[in-house]
Amino acid sequence: MDQHSAPFCPLRAIQISRIMRPDDANIAGSVHGGTILKMIEEAGFIISTRHCNSQGEEHSMAALARVERTDFLSPMCIGEVAHVSAEITYTAKHSVEVQVQVIAENILTGDKRITNRASLWYVPLSIRNVDKVLEVPPIEYTDTEQEENGRKRYEAQKLERLATKQKNGDVILPMISLEPHTVNFSQSSLIHLVGPSDCTLHGFVHGGVTMKLMDEVAGIVAARHCKTNVVTASVDAINFHRKIQKGFVITVSGRMTFTSNKSMEIEVFVDADPIVEDTRERFRAVSAYFTYVSLDEKGKPLSIPELKTETEDEKKRFEEGKMRYLQTKAKRQSEKLALTQQ
Repeated sequence: MDQHSAPFCPLRAIQISRIMRPDDANIAGSVHGGTILKMIEEAGFIISTRHCNSQGEEHSMAALARVERTDFLSPMCIGEVAHVSAEITYTAKHSVEVQVQVIAENILTGDKRITNRASLWYVPLSIRNVDKVLEVPPIEYTDTEQEENGRKRYEAQKLERLATKQKNGDVILPMISLEPHTVNFSQSSLIHLVGPSDCTLHGFVHGGVTMKLMDEVAGIVAARHCKTNVVTASVDAINFHRKIQKGFVITVSGRMTFTSNKSMEIEVFVDADPIVEDTRERFRAVSAYFTYVSLDEKGKPLSIPELKTETEDEKKRFEEGKMRYLQTKAKRQSEKLALTQQ
């Protein structure tokens, strides 16, 4: 019998909570965006791994393949409790969609507010053979529309992952520029040796660890460009192209691609270098776009200095970033209109 012909419905939702400590803060005093991303991925990893091991004899670990756009709706403050809720909303033969919501709670007043929403896609990898992708137990849907909408999301992210992977030959070379507000002036890189504490039981890097490092680099690029306090506003789709093993050296690189009046887009990618194995070449492991905003001392948005593009490639990336910005803006306006009409 085909595994997907007999629906099975194990635990589909979890919530994890912890208080935000001073070491979670960014230089602006609120919780670091990378910390939030790491908690989101941890919740997704737990629920998807539990689900993938709820049926069948071969044990697996869920590997993060993609994170859809994540908006930072409200800053999380130090001393607040973060409640991260994760729910499985769709399963394909080899993929699991997990939708995550983050709520901040003021433990003194009990007030709560939503700070983040995200969708993540995982694939189950065999513990015995990490190159083997296992099948995912199906879930039951409340109606056919819910299942059909999930299938559409699955097909869309599959196409976008393929398109992103095909243009991953670009690199960010170290350069020195004294001209403020140029791409070369603010671009930054971070080099990190992958240790045991960064990894899953498979010996591969946790997706949340990678996302936190990417957010740190994006924040450095944004701060260099503005010379002000900056915070993460949103993260476009994060695509995980290949697994990174323990002992690899990763280079996380970021560069400014686009600026509007109140926001800036930073392209970030992660390259992995298996320095011990001569037979394996450096490869592109992860790529994403981060959006940041600049804040004054009272936390109010500031105008962003316009990005100065110097080369044809920089101008092309600027126009592509502008298109993404306009598409996102139009989508938000349509969502607000839909809410007002309800």
